[in-house]
Amino acid sequence: MPKQSIIPAGTGKPLAPYVPGSLADGVLYVSGTLPFDKDNNVVHIGDAAAQTRHVLETIKGVVEAAGGTMDDVTFNMIMLTDWANYAKVNEVYAEYFPGEKPARYCIQCGLVKPDALIEIASIAHVGQ
Repeated sequence: MPKQSIIPAGTGKPLAPYVPGSLADGVLYVSGTLPFDKDNNVVHIGDAAAQTRHVLETIKGVVEAAGGTMDDVTFNMIMLTDWANYAKVNEVYAEYFPGEKPARYCIQCGLVKPDALIEIASIAHVGQ
C-alpha cells in the first residue's frame, strides 16, 4: 500500500524518527502532537488551554496539508499530564469540533518534555 508523508511548510525537525502525518488509502494518521514551536521548545508553559489550542492548530495544519478539514477528523487520542486541566482542554477542544464529534479517548500520563501538559494524535479520512 503506498503512503505519503505529510509535512506542512514551516515544520521543524521532529525529536524522533517520524513525520507529522502519514496518508494511506485516504486515511490520514497524525502523529502525537505536542505544544512545541519549530525548535521543539514547549510553548505556553503552565497554560493548558493555550497549549491545547496550539496542538489543535498544528493538527489542523497537517490535516489541511493533506487536503482535509477538521470535520474529517474521526478519532483523537488525548494524553494529559494532570486531570486538573481536563475542563480547560475540553473547552478549547469543543471550539475545534463544534458539530459532529470525533470518537476519542483521554488518559493521564507523563509526556516527553515536563512542561508539556497535553499531546493529541488524530486520524482523519480525507478521501483519495
